[in-house]
Amino acid sequence: MTFTAAKSIPLSVVTPGNSIRSNVLSSKSGRLTLGFINGSIQGKKLGVKAVTKCGVSRVHCVASLTAPRAKDLLAEAEERWQRAVDGPLEGVPFTYEEFADALSKYDFSFEIGDLVKGVVFKTDFNGALIDIGAKASAYLPLPEACIHKLKSVEEIGLYPGYEEEFMIVQEDDDNGRVIVSLRKLQYDVSWERCRQLQADDCPVRGKVLSANRGGLVVRVEGLRGFVPFSQVYSGMNQEDMVDKELPLKFIEVDEERTRLVLSNRKALAATQLGVGIGSVVVGTVQSVKPYGAFVDIGGTSGLLHISQISHDRITTVENVLQPGDKLKVMILSQDRDRGRISLSTKKLEPTPGDMLRNPALVYEMADEMAKTFRQRVAQAEAAARAEELRLQKEGGFGLKDLAAPAVDALGLNELDLEDIPPAEEE
Repeated sequence: MTFTAAKSIPLSVVTPGNSIRSNVLSSKSGRLTLGFINGSIQGKKLGVKAVTKCGVSRVHCVASLTAPRAKDLLAEAEERWQRAVDGPLEGVPFTYEEFADALSKYDFSFEIGDLVKGVVFKTDFNGALIDIGAKASAYLPLPEACIHKLKSVEEIGLYPGYEEEFMIVQEDDDNGRVIVSLRKLQYDVSWERCRQLQADDCPVRGKVLSANRGGLVVRVEGLRGFVPFSQVYSGMNQEDMVDKELPLKFIEVDEERTRLVLSNRKALAATQLGVGIGSVVVGTVQSVKPYGAFVDIGGTSGLLHISQISHDRITTVENVLQPGDKLKVMILSQDRDRGRISLSTKKLEPTPGDMLRNPALVYEMADEMAKTFRQRVAQAEAAARAEELRLQKEGGFGLKDLAAPAVDALGLNELDLEDIPPAEEE
């Protein structure tokens, strides 16, 4: 078949699994020259059929093709690789210099203490790399990831893609990266929490880490606190306290000096419900000292001083009381700030000396004698209020103005400050 195509004639080449559009560019001497849009066709048995309809010629080609050989594909891949090596920026509409100049227009300077948003994009055993939108990545060392000791940052959920707020703690390290921290932010939260707990006078629980010559080192709200031995419940064996949890209340919260001071006594005293001065309670003697006996009254220790055992003179406490003895005692006074409770059996004696001669009678008459004591206390308080009103009318001041200046009730002035560890660990 011979024909001449003055213009390109659209045609389709149909092969097994392929349908390729092409154009007839020319036809001379009975031979067709085909131009294919997406590459060349190699093969045999090319059959061409031309159809002319309404002045438009269409050609249908049917060909049997062979797939490109593997070495041809390898050659093409090597050619593309070489082009990428020789001209990596081929087709990119800017140069390295233009890109650097564009970056220089942005200010990525940071100062220590700045808060930045960042995304974790790589972690390892030593920490994590953080994208904070700067020229170089920021680095989060493992010790700065948490106020608690970690083996890896994954323990607190830091994985690639995790977004968090960080604090700048060092401007540049040896690799030109800023150092960021989560630990410092957590400390800020802990200090604020401790201040609020102190303001609300709320009890907390602290784990005993160690003991020194002045008291106990405890962990509270992620910080290290100090409990002076004078503020520890006397019935406790100090050697057995390590790794135990104690109820505590805050005495001092000083972030500037990184110092936390707490009291176990104050927390225990606050837990006593429905027990007031003049109340009779049943207790167990825990220990006997030359100056008195410590009595456990429902989980709280009170002191039964030697002078409050009986009206009669006592030379040795051991002659009257022994550890494990059960007895009734009366609450003589409570010092909630110091966590101390004073007890008395002397006030329960129907006749002076009964505690030594007939303690069973003392326990039998305890409630009646305590009632009499409370009546006397109420009368004394009423007389004191009347006297205060009289003084206010006459001189413009009251009994409170005559009180002695307050002293250090907690005994902190007697402590060596070196015994109090910094609340934040280095």
